[in-house]
Amino acid sequence: MNIKPGAMIGLLGGGQLGRMFTMSAQCMGYRVTVLDPTKDSPAGNIAERHLCADYLDYQALDILGSTCEGVTTEFENVPAEALRYLMKYCMVSPTAESVSIAQNRILEKQFLAKHGFAVAPFAVIHHQQDISSQLDASLLPGILKVSRFGYDGKGQQKVASIDALSQAFASFRHESCILEKMLPLDSEISVILARGHDGQVTYFPVAENRHVQGILDMSIIPARIAQETIRQAYEIAQQVAACLNYIGVLCIEFFILADGQILINEIAPRPHNSGHYSLDACITSQFEQQVRVLCGAPQGSTELTQAAVMTNLLGDLWQDNEPDWHRVLCHPTAKLHLYGKREARPGRKMGHFTVLAATADEALSHAQAIKHALQPKP
Repeated sequence: MNIKPGAMIGLLGGGQLGRMFTMSAQCMGYRVTVLDPTKDSPAGNIAERHLCADYLDYQALDILGSTCEGVTTEFENVPAEALRYLMKYCMVSPTAESVSIAQNRILEKQFLAKHGFAVAPFAVIHHQQDISSQLDASLLPGILKVSRFGYDGKGQQKVASIDALSQAFASFRHESCILEKMLPLDSEISVILARGHDGQVTYFPVAENRHVQGILDMSIIPARIAQETIRQAYEIAQQVAACLNYIGVLCIEFFILADGQILINEIAPRPHNSGHYSLDACITSQFEQQVRVLCGAPQGSTELTQAAVMTNLLGDLWQDNEPDWHRVLCHPTAKLHLYGKREARPGRKMGHFTVLAATADEALSHAQAIKHALQPKP
């Protein structure tokens, strides 16, 4: 299977990840059709064609499948059934089966535990009666997370008691949830890999991640952790991809505990926010690699050319006016990426900037200075 430049390829989802995929595909000579229900989606605005329809609009899926030689997805909450339906027309990666596992926290944790991967202790909460004195008390304090559609800190609450757990479950309208034990963390990292149709795996440099209120704030590359930990993380990520029979770009988020133990936090069956640095700091970005894998092309080198720090730009920065981007661009090694979103809202990812430097610590120092300079003045 080899989809040559000039062909039309399809994308389910029109957000910023799709925008960066579309730009990478267009740079390589491909044309892109985006299916997304939002009229002014970041990817739909720049693609050759935008099908503004629901992901389970079968007439739109028929158009997408019959006019594209391959289809991929930019976020995990696209219905797996849409991917399954498109497979009758063209190459689809990742598969519906692997996405259906990764888009449901309960199925994901059960899959990982079944295959022997280390995860935080957890319990599944389907009904109010699952919350009782029979619940393993060692899971508290913990974090209650809805099984579907939670991201960037949404759909999760910290709970320290049975009463708090019951109230949190009620606040989630009794949707199926997973309760995870809170553990003493030393750091959080992510591994992004690409796995081709031929089974070839390439790894991007490990990112060290910092979160604020559940939203990724900064990614530091290379991660300032032991080489043995990096080796173990790569090995675990490759094993997960093999167990899923995954084809495409995959992100595995890890917890590193205070005692050095490595646990899998979550799987993202797509390029990831923590890999945005690859646009500026790697020979091949995660988005170009996604195009290459979908189209059956050889994978590019993921070598890091410089240390980098990626910082998210949230809608909180906008307030009354557009931020003064000169405060970013006056740094000669800073790269600004804005996503073309029309409305800035608190917590909404509007863009990011990446700072390149000789060392991760130097890049971090510059990124922190830029971030401080961008904060709205009281």
